[in-house]
Amino acid sequence: MITDSEFIEKVIQVNRVSKKTAGGNKIGFSILVVVGDKKGKVGVGLGKAADVTSAIRKASTYARKHLINVPIVNSTIPHEIRMKQGAAQVLLKPAPPGTGIRAGGSVRAVVEAAGIRNIVSKILGTDNRASNVYATFTALQKFRLKTDQPLAEKIKQHG
Repeated sequence: MITDSEFIEKVIQVNRVSKKTAGGNKIGFSILVVVGDKKGKVGVGLGKAADVTSAIRKASTYARKHLINVPIVNSTIPHEIRMKQGAAQVLLKPAPPGTGIRAGGSVRAVVEAAGIRNIVSKILGTDNRASNVYATFTALQKFRLKTDQPLAEKIKQHG
């Protein structure tokens, strides 16, 4: 079991929203959070509440419940990937040791939380932070190691 102290938590976006009601405006907050242990586990959560702290707590709880494992090879990613999700398009490329993280703010937060230390990325689509975080998260889910390939082919033959 992983304790809470092992995770880093980054607030990516704070959105103040309001709704018109008969009694006036109802104010709320929508917050996007990235959670990771810097050892290959990362999660993204969106929390909505009337106050900021409750929204952060909700987002963080959701992210911790929906963690994914990211395969890290020599402190970088196994292969290049281009992910499109909605209007967001993200390109992630492995980099040699010593390169560091060359990524924009929203992609950088997800990659750092996952524990990837050498990567080159480019945001090609929208500049919407939330969309880019989700596109990066989806890209990290899609990574496959070469050791996974024979098993996948075996399942395809028999399934």
